[in-house]
Amino acid sequence: MLTFATIIHVPDFPPREKHSTIFKGFDELNSGEFMQIVNDHDPRPLQYQFMMERPEQFTWEYLEEGPEVWKVSIGKK
Repeated sequence: MLTFATIIHVPDFPPREKHSTIFKGFDELNSGEFMQIVNDHDPRPLQYQFMMERPEQFTWEYLEEGPEVWKVSIGKK
């Protein structure tokens, strides 16, 4: 079972702060650590943003895929 350095409940943040909060959380991870995001919709666009802004630096694993809650483990390589 994974241990998460941080868990971010994305719906708790205003829209303009969601992605910046997630990237800040990711950037604070040490190599080999994981964070979890919990969202109310599929965060696929965020995954594409990670692919563009942090290529080869992260892992992405869906832990729960809706329909009401999505949970994703994001690891730092």
